[in-house]
Amino acid sequence: MAIFALTKQEMPQLFDTLLYTGIHTYKKKHSKASLPARVEAEKKEKATRQGAIFVVRQKADFTANGVKGYIVTSKETLLEDAYTLTHFTPNVYRTFGYTDDSRRFIHGFEERNLQQINTFVVDIDTKKYSVNELLMACMDESIGLPTFIVASDRGYQLYFVLESPLFISNKENFRGLKVAKRISDNLKRSLQSVEADLFCNDFGFFRLPTEKNVVYKDFDNQYSIAALIQWSMRQDDDMQRPLFVLPTKKHKQSVVHTEWFDALVHTVNIKGNKGMLGRNNTLFTLALICYAEGWDLERTENFLDEFNSRLQDPLNGQDLYAILQSAYSGKYSGPSKEYVEAILALHVKNGTEYTVSFGSRAWYKFKKEREDRTRSHYDEWEEDIIKYITAEKASSEPFIWRTQKELCEAIGMAQSTLNEVLKRSTQLVKTVTGKGRGAKTGWTTVKLFIQYAMELVNSAKATYRQQLIQVVKEWTEELEVIAGYEPLMNYLETLYFKESQSTTHVHRIRGSS
Repeated sequence: MAIFALTKQEMPQLFDTLLYTGIHTYKKKHSKASLPARVEAEKKEKATRQGAIFVVRQKADFTANGVKGYIVTSKETLLEDAYTLTHFTPNVYRTFGYTDDSRRFIHGFEERNLQQINTFVVDIDTKKYSVNELLMACMDESIGLPTFIVASDRGYQLYFVLESPLFISNKENFRGLKVAKRISDNLKRSLQSVEADLFCNDFGFFRLPTEKNVVYKDFDNQYSIAALIQWSMRQDDDMQRPLFVLPTKKHKQSVVHTEWFDALVHTVNIKGNKGMLGRNNTLFTLALICYAEGWDLERTENFLDEFNSRLQDPLNGQDLYAILQSAYSGKYSGPSKEYVEAILALHVKNGTEYTVSFGSRAWYKFKKEREDRTRSHYDEWEEDIIKYITAEKASSEPFIWRTQKELCEAIGMAQSTLNEVLKRSTQLVKTVTGKGRGAKTGWTTVKLFIQYAMELVNSAKATYRQQLIQVVKEWTEELEVIAGYEPLMNYLETLYFKESQSTTHVHRIRGSS
């Protein structure tokens, strides 16, 4: 693992990690690569379909009339042009093209046109938090450490890259896309302590990573879609919501006559800021409601025009028509219940709490008892152990000291279960010091040990670096080599030693363990 900035030589590795074979490795024409390299790449790419990504040269290219940019179908082109670009789509699209004869405006970056999802990106629209604080929030409150972090002018973007792409198809009404959007939503919600933008586009344009803006990287830290689904389902359990919205046989009731709809359309002071659902989102949501109600385009246009004219800060007619056209494009099945609830909470200030329902859909929750959920059984025991260690740990050291029996009794688990959890877990760390009756068993987690190491580094001057290394070395020499040992050691090696020194110091920190 490396906390240091990206080097120019690592740019190809970053795009290989991120894009897989979603786009071609080399250009079809005028490639600078050797013939053997091109032939080898083509062999690998035959197993999968290649699509394209979209890029723009400046933020101003996102206009009300469309997105000015161009289409990239090879990593070679992306690497050549990277320093002239600002934003790109890290996820790959199936079909693509230009909307005008001069090939200035691009189209095809709709969610249902996604070919594969390579990464989830969380946008942090503030720089009040340090990179270390972002990492600790990811470890303590979310799925784990990101693959890399890109700094922007106003904040950061955290990339959680998949071990292998999630391919999107139209089977079962784009079920894979729905699952991916729920995972993305849960990732953003889990990082609210560092002000993650809940309303950032899940699979749109993001800041293009280069060696100038990548402030953290760990290319080995990737996530399986299965692990993300399991984690997301646990998040849903905590928030009392299911993974899917299931259609029911309820009689469809028009929402136009509900209290919440009436309150919304009579609110006039809607503006909003970045990261907040505001005027444009409200107009788009109202247009989707009208579309779901079966209104024709003309009726909805008249309704929105009347609502917009009552706003204290109305939208111009051209932008309003663009919102209407997008809502009626057929890309969206209806409004988001959560968006409506957020808009009401932000802008309707009459002291009333509204229950939002669209009549034709209902939320169902089917949760089995713990003993029946065999697939997640060991994951839940692991979570119990982590919570116990975190609660009991003192601030002066990374471990709590308990015998295996004491730990099992405190949590209420069998010792055989603990042994099985230790075989599987990459988050738990264990050490035994002393012998016989004087032996002591220490327990911690990879996150807690890393936090301890970071605090030492941040609080000490450079002159004490070797003493700090020795302190950590004394701990790590006693660690047992269980599943969590390797990721912890990889992290510590690059936390304390720069890459140019890594060969010399790897053996020093690992000792004889």
